Amino acid sequence: MSLGVAVGLYGASFGAAASAAGFSVLQACATSLLVFTGASQFALAGVLGAGGSVAAGVASAVLLGGRNGLYAVILKERVPAPGLRRVVAAQITIDESTAVSTTSPEGLEPVGFWWTGLTVYVMWNLSTLAGAAFAATIDPRDIGLDGAVGAAFLGLLWPRLREHWQVALGGAVLALIAIPLTPPGVPVLVAGLAVLPTLVKR
Repeated sequence: MSLGVAVGLYGASFGAAASAAGFSVLQACATSLLVFTGASQFALAGVLGAGGSVAAGVASAVLLGGRNGLYAVILKERVPAPGLRRVVAAQITIDESTAVSTTSPEGLEPVGFWWTGLTVYVMWNLSTLAGAAFAATIDPRDIGLDGAVGAAFLGLLWPRLREHWQVALGGAVLALIAIPLTPPGVPVLVAGLAVLPTLVKR
């Protein structure tokens, strides 16, 4: 819950960024409610704010959100979600809910996933509303929200590095190679290829 609240508050940054890019309050809120993956939302707002086309903005957002599909493969066995629960689970499959689930003790993976995902979802959407509605008076950097997502995810990732440092290093190298050669959003997907040798071994 503490992670969900901390990360969710960063939604104020998106609300403010969306407003600066020309989104109405309703459009900013709808983006958070329906898209709900921070990097994709910021990519969309960034492209449109810079004068790019809707198609380019959506393409960037889709590329960045593609990693959530990889998370779903990892979580399928850890978090059973029959029926309509699967739709909800798909919506809240994000960096934080995946990280908490995969680092939770055996048997508590679903608890970590649901509490983290739902808390982030609620807080992110409330914060988006606040950020969009009061964009002229809020600067998320003044209260440290601009670093909340990265710091929280690094804290969750750190315990896993001892066991999977080769995958992390491989992903970092692939991303660094891809950054100057590919459009925004693609390096994230390229970095995910680092996990393939591990899957082949299994």
